[in-house]
Amino acid sequence: MRVVIAEDSVLLREGLTRLLTDRGWEVVAGVGDGEALVKTVGELAAEARLPDVVVADVRMPPTHTDEGVRAAVRLRSDHPELGVLVLSQYVEEQYATELLAGSSRGVGYLLKDRVAEVREFVEAVGRVAEGGTALDPEVVAQLLGRSRQQNALAGLTPREREVLGLMAEGRTNSAIAQQLVVSHGAVEKHVSNIFLKLGLSQSDADHRRVLAVLRYLES
Repeated sequence: MRVVIAEDSVLLREGLTRLLTDRGWEVVAGVGDGEALVKTVGELAAEARLPDVVVADVRMPPTHTDEGVRAAVRLRSDHPELGVLVLSQYVEEQYATELLAGSSRGVGYLLKDRVAEVREFVEAVGRVAEGGTALDPEVVAQLLGRSRQQNALAGLTPREREVLGLMAEGRTNSAIAQQLVVSHGAVEKHVSNIFLKLGLSQSDADHRRVLAVLRYLES
């Protein structure tokens, strides 16, 4: 697996590099700002060496506001097959929503504290690289909490909302069943009801689990 890391803190960038290379992944580049990230990925793509995933800080030089997430959104537009996982110190709803507004494949938004949970972080990077999703539970809770007053949520039961939150974290049906201490069949029923109530048919080409979250944000 090939990774590009964008983080202006040299210490954290080197730490992430060591963490991933120790697990056999190839960190092909490390950069310190959003402009360098876009340029580096573009050059690698031109050489037919596009990485599998980019791990980027939300806030980077020169203003330390939204350079990282802007670069991430641009990269998702320029290279739809590229996985993008952004790291943030806090839950920033505007940035999370903007990142999730495009294609539902290969996207992640984690709080930096999650990096300390090495196993969870490594699993999240791998999931995003393979086209899945990795949303921090606190991000999911805040985004869903903001949306609960919208009409699109009116038909969902509290249990269905709970299941949806776990879906958005990237959990499988089996993992959800284990977390909620219910049967696998019960989870499948809840998931089917969520898709039905949100109008997500089996013909939808995109990842319906993420689309379910996006419908909340768009409602």
